[in-house]
Amino acid sequence: MAGHATPHFQNDAGHARIEIGVKEFMCVGANPPFDHPHVFLDMGDDNEKVCPYCSTLYVFNDKLGAEETRPEGCVFDTEQTAA
Repeated sequence: MAGHATPHFQNDAGHARIEIGVKEFMCVGANPPFDHPHVFLDMGDDNEKVCPYCSTLYVFNDKLGAEETRPEGCVFDTEQTAA
């Protein structure tokens, strides 16, 4: 496995499309307790990927950092839920 943390994203607001700054990530659906299985997604050579559970379209935006999203507020805080 890579030597970096995999960003997790959530979609509480039900956005049809979320821009992210990485191509490998986890989708959790909505925040717990309304989440779906936390699924690892990899865009590979593509610039978009649809989550097979919640149908959120994730689109790669190279201008965003690893934990930035458009619209804002779609980063899942794994530290907060572990506490």
